[in-house]
Amino acid sequence: MRTVGVLGFGSMGAGIVDLCARAGLSVLVLEQSQERLDAGHRAIREFHAAGAARGATDPALLEQVTERITGILDPAALADADLIIEAVTEDENIKADVLTRISAHVRADCVIASNTSGLSVARLATYVSHPERFGGLHFFNPAQLMRLVEVIRPIQADQSTVQTLVAFAEQIGRHPVVVKDRPGFLVNHLLIPYLNQAIQEYDDGLASCADMATAVKLGLGYPMGPLQLLDRIGLDTHLHASDVIHAETADPRFAAPAMLRELVAAGRLGRKTGSGISDLEDPR
Repeated sequence: MRTVGVLGFGSMGAGIVDLCARAGLSVLVLEQSQERLDAGHRAIREFHAAGAARGATDPALLEQVTERITGILDPAALADADLIIEAVTEDENIKADVLTRISAHVRADCVIASNTSGLSVARLATYVSHPERFGGLHFFNPAQLMRLVEVIRPIQADQSTVQTLVAFAEQIGRHPVVVKDRPGFLVNHLLIPYLNQAIQEYDDGLASCADMATAVKLGLGYPMGPLQLLDRIGLDTHLHASDVIHAETADPRFAAPAMLRELVAAGRLGRKTGSGISDLEDPR
């Protein structure tokens, strides 16, 4: 693997681009405007500056990373890419449009992967010319710090596609796990019911936020409490994931609690807004 194309230079796209460039890969980043390309480069610079301030990264690394990134506005420039990673907004219609547009410009042997946290990879595969060369890569945010990558295997994908995606994840220093194309994949399928139950128990007054955190940290060995984790993820992000999986499965474990909808409607989304659920007055 030498050249990777990334579709989208938002927060997740920037993290993936950064990871690829750090691993020595040439990266082509497709965006709709120069302004969006500039914003992606700025996000990478800010991430490296913060790392250098903590002593976590070498300031010289940023120059090496920048040299390996080429911003493009024309999909035809993706013709030399060995792998394409779509990292646009988590909306099937938007992803479908992007995948359809770039499909005609890539090599027949190029593997295309969608970075999605819950959409059907099998459905997304229908928007490209060679669905057997399509799979899913679920990075976790921030991509530069989270070591896990879920490699999603849709029913159309051949084994060589899965092997390519696993090898790529290892090449950029991530730990891949191969999972079936099911709503929520593996991590979210386990996590979302746990967080929904935690919200409901908190709303019911079963325990305070602090006591819930102590219980799961000391009793289960978790690194943080569920409500603190929700604020880090973003309550709107969690609500969206819950609704998507619930719509696909009708499984009541994924039905969003009323308190979650209330908090999102009130604009209490967690760290991103400065207020969320873990800083509420305990409802008991």
